[in-house]
Amino acid sequence: MASTPPPAALEANSRGLDAMRRQAFAEAASHFRKALEADPTAIGLWANLAHACREAGDPAGEQAALESALDLDRRNIPTLIRLAQLHERSGHGREAMIQWEALLQLAKGIDNPSSELLALLDHARSYVDQHKATLEQGLARTLRQSIADLDPTARRRATAFVDHSLGLRPIYTNECAGLCYPFLPADEFFDESHFPWFADLAAATDAIRAELRALLADPGDALRPYVKLDTGTPQNKWSALDNQLDWGACFLWEYGQPNQPVLDRCPATAAALAAVPAAHIPGRAPSAFFSILKPHTRIPPHTGVSNTRAIIHLPLIVPDHCGFRVGGETRPWVEGVPFAFDDTIEHEAWNESDEVRAVLIFDVWNPHLSQAEQKVIADYYATVDDLAS
Repeated sequence: MASTPPPAALEANSRGLDAMRRQAFAEAASHFRKALEADPTAIGLWANLAHACREAGDPAGEQAALESALDLDRRNIPTLIRLAQLHERSGHGREAMIQWEALLQLAKGIDNPSSELLALLDHARSYVDQHKATLEQGLARTLRQSIADLDPTARRRATAFVDHSLGLRPIYTNECAGLCYPFLPADEFFDESHFPWFADLAAATDAIRAELRALLADPGDALRPYVKLDTGTPQNKWSALDNQLDWGACFLWEYGQPNQPVLDRCPATAAALAAVPAAHIPGRAPSAFFSILKPHTRIPPHTGVSNTRAIIHLPLIVPDHCGFRVGGETRPWVEGVPFAFDDTIEHEAWNESDEVRAVLIFDVWNPHLSQAEQKVIADYYATVDDLAS
């Protein structure tokens, strides 16, 4: 139950409203200040004072009153709107953008907003977008050369820093469905300098592609759906791909076990895989497969099992209109150009072409792990499996 305002506050507020009707705005402000001395927690009195200050041509007084009201309730939408409008009128672009953004966030929780509020939200979005575009252009002019001079890893980080500061991209974190190793960098794509053997892998592209084409011409039972849900699994984002060859896989290694018939048919691929520093964990690693994505197929956003590994893609057959996103960065596949990413960061893939897309995918250790740490992880799995048997 709301408390009754003190009589002195009621009287001073009444005098202030009378002065507002007479357009004696400075006098009204004086009365509202007296009312607030008696009742400083009344947001309505602060709103009245802000209105009087605005009409009296006192933007500093108006701002102080509105900020005092927000100190009482940061979720007070009318006050947020008035403060944003004040900053906008005063040419305070950054401050106006902050308040309009706060309004947009609060408005997400409002069901059936009024037409007046909808119009204000449209203005807020337009103002924020315009202000961010201006900031982006200015920062591009100022920082272009200094960012361009950075090494590739620092350039990616600096670009992501600027884009995130402007609200142009989110920063994603690891989401491990299984083992999570603490304190590893949560980077979307690993720097190529961690993988000096990429050049040798790339050089084998033509031979690997030829073996894949021969395999696809007569796959037998080597090609199978990548997604196979357990019976009784409720409808979910994977249901459209369940037991379908829209996303197919030909495994060369699966959870640490060689698929010898496929390896025998793909000796160049087998040799290329044998040359990389793969993790060998019985029952878990390595895995390596040809990933076949049919035309007009999309793999939904998802995350992997453990951040102890890096996932390698060697693109083999890539028509136009294919893409791959990890976190906030989207890259095209380029045939013969391998890359590595952290699959515990949300990622997705798509093939919007009329042709098949094919990539060799396999896992190796996360390059930020020392050899000693790799042994700890392998011993951990071995011990867990031994105790669970």
